[in-house]
Order: sequence, then structure tokens, then C-alpha cells
Amino acid sequence: MRPTILYYIGSMLIQRGYKTEIDPNNKQKTLLAKNAGAARFAYNWALNVKQEAFTNRDKIPNAIELHRNLVELKQTDFPWMYECSKCSPQEALRNLDLAFANFFRRCKQKKGKKGFPRFKSKKNGLGSFRLYKNIKIFERYIQLPKIGKVKLKERNYLPQEVKIINATVSEKAGRWFVSILVEQEQTIITKPQNIIGLDLGIKTLATCSNGQIFDNPRALKKNLNKLQRLSRWMSRRVKGGQNRKKARKKLAALHYRIACIRKDCLHKLTTYLTKTKSKIVLEDLNVSGMMKNRHLSRAIADIGLFEARRQLEYKGRWYNCEIEVVDRFYPSSKICSRCGQIKKDLALSERTYKCDGCDLEIDRDLNAAVNLLEYSTVGSAGINAFGEKKL
Repeated sequence: MRPTILYYIGSMLIQRGYKTEIDPNNKQKTLLAKNAGAARFAYNWALNVKQEAFTNRDKIPNAIELHRNLVELKQTDFPWMYECSKCSPQEALRNLDLAFANFFRRCKQKKGKKGFPRFKSKKNGLGSFRLYKNIKIFERYIQLPKIGKVKLKERNYLPQEVKIINATVSEKAGRWFVSILVEQEQTIITKPQNIIGLDLGIKTLATCSNGQIFDNPRALKKNLNKLQRLSRWMSRRVKGGQNRKKARKKLAALHYRIACIRKDCLHKLTTYLTKTKSKIVLEDLNVSGMMKNRHLSRAIADIGLFEARRQLEYKGRWYNCEIEVVDRFYPSSKICSRCGQIKKDLALSERTYKCDGCDLEIDRDLNAAVNLLEYSTVGSAGINAFGEKKL
């Protein structure tokens, strides 16, 4: 077997995020909680001011105007905010402006939920805050403004000799994480032509047109019984009691574990495909419409179909892999990959595709992946009105 020859053709400047867990001491944990609380307070305060201005039909202030008012109120009403970094409330106000911009954009599109900004509650976690400037990375530590050097749990993961744009510190299930956004150069290399069709599904996470299959981890399904048990346990505890706090921590830890299993599987899949393939053809799935099926909504949410496509798109730009999205009305599952005949009815329970014309028996997902590949190479013009392939 001949080795694959890769050629360097240049580089591009990209923004990339690195997230890792930190190990703060007790004093640093207090400072982190204060900064997260300051960001949460500034967000809720600004949202209340905006709502009052709208009710009174006054001019709605933006983030810059709100920050000026907040700086004045610090001296009299909120002196405790001087213990935190000035970036925490300032970035929270910018996040609120972005939330309103997204809300108005969805209103214009008239699709799905509008997503009006809500008040943030401490019951849903301490939250997060963003910092910028004076951020330095060492082998075992990261230096953050107003907090100092915080120990990293993972060595040599965060890049050191890069331009750091900002750092976001967040709390999840009692654990603290830091995510840095850096600007770095990404090497672009040429790869031999290797085009595949990719079918994302429930039974298997992904099926390639070359026969390669990636199993679905089913993170939620495998932990569903334990999740329901912990939920019942927490609901039976007295509100405000210590036992309820213990149950909430255990439930949050299990939710975090499920999310990590799903995220790890998706990142490994998308990284492998974009690094090894020159072009990937997948279908434009209507995920929001599929979620309306109450029999399949939980299984579909457990996969993360939209997240898989999102990762493929941005990693495709990184690793010089073209991502082609086929129209969602293209019947990739109903077309015979051998003769091109289209089935009128194909139940979801039929996992094996059986063609009435050429007696082909093939796995349903593999048949769809092969059709997606052929759509990219031949095009929809290769199929006539009778569902037969043009010669």
C-alpha cells in the first residue's frame, strides 16, 4: 500500500478555543464565585432596566450606556463589585445586547422560538464570566486578572506562544473550567481525492458510503434509569435543605457526564472525517421537525445532529475538507443505489432496503450514504422522472 503524500500549500489565521479544567484553591474559588455573581447581577440589572425603559416607552439603553450607569452606581449602591474584575460585568452587558440582537433577528425570520432574554438564576449554576487582557499561560498555571495564578489540571494543553483574545471561566457541576480564545495560524495541506457520502442516524451515529460505521454511544439512554432515580430523589427532598443540595449536585454531575460522552464522540468523529477526507456529502436534515415526533425526539436529541454538522463545517475549513449539503427533499433513503428506482413508501422500521426492480438488499443507512455520494458526483440530473438512472 502506497503512503499518502501530503503537500503544504499555505496557512490561514483562525480563531480557536481551548477548554480545560482548573484546580483553584479555596481563596480562588471565592474570587471565581464573586466574579460569576457580578456578571450574573449585571446581566439581570441591565435586563430589568431595558424592560422598564420599554414599558415607559423610553429610549432603550445599550451596553455602553448601561456600563456608564453601573460605574456610577458602584460607588454608592454596589461597592462590593470593586472586589471583582471590571471585565465581568462589562462583558455580561455585551452578552445581553447580543441576546436582544438574536431575539430581534429570530422575530424577523418568523421561525421557531423567539428566545426573549431571561433573568439568570443561581439555582441553575454559578454561571460564567469573561476576562480579557493580562492573561498569561504557563505549563501548569494560567494567570487571570484579579484572581492570580490558577493551577491547571491538564499540562501542556493550552498553547503558550499565541495571541490570547479572551478567557471565559465557567462552573459546571461543582467544577471550574477555563476556555481561552486564541488567534493562531492553521496549516493548509492538500489531500488525495477521497469523497464520501455521510448518513447521520439513530441506529448508528454515522454511516459512510465506503461501508465504515460509527456506533452511537447512546449516552442518555444508557444513563436514563440512573437519571430518573436521581431526579426522583431530589424532588422528594425538602426545598432549601442540605439533602436537596446534595441531590442537586449528584444530578448535575450525571448530566455533565452524559454531555461529555456525547461531545467526545462527536469531536472524534468530525475530526477524523475532516482530516482524512477531501469532501464530505451529507443531507440537510430538518432537526426541529424531527424533534416533533414524540416517539423519536429523545433519541434524536441524544445524538446531537445539528452539533455534528456545525463541527463538520468549521473543521472542514481548518483541514481543507469540502462540506456539501444536499437538499433535504432529496429522497436519499428511498432511491435504489443500484438501479435508481424510487420507492413510494418506506417505513422507518424497515432497516434493510429491498429494491423491487433489481432485487437489491442493502442496509438502509448505507444505501442513503451511497446515494448522497452519487448525488455529488452525478447530480440530481442523473435521475429521470420515472426514478431511473440516466445512462
